[in-house]
Amino acid sequence: GLSRGVQQRLAQFASRKTCTAPVNAGTRLVREWQGEVHVVTIEADKSVHWNDRRYRSLSEVARAITGTRWSGPAFFGLKKRLAA
Repeated sequence: GLSRGVQQRLAQFASRKTCTAPVNAGTRLVREWQGEVHVVTIEADKSVHWNDRRYRSLSEVARAITGTRWSGPAFFGLKKRLAA
């Protein structure tokens, strides 16, 4: 009965390998990639706004920026490895 997001966070806590910081509506994330600065904004409906387009996730934006599959939270510095 739990949402997918809650299930993922619980699995992440149980594994104790990484911790992903939550993002709220209005949050702006900035990342420099290959000399270009990219700014994304998290909207109230949890969509991601970048380059005058809306995306469903940070991972979609990271893929559009890099051309390869990335974890969006990792790309934008929201996912941290925990000490062993």
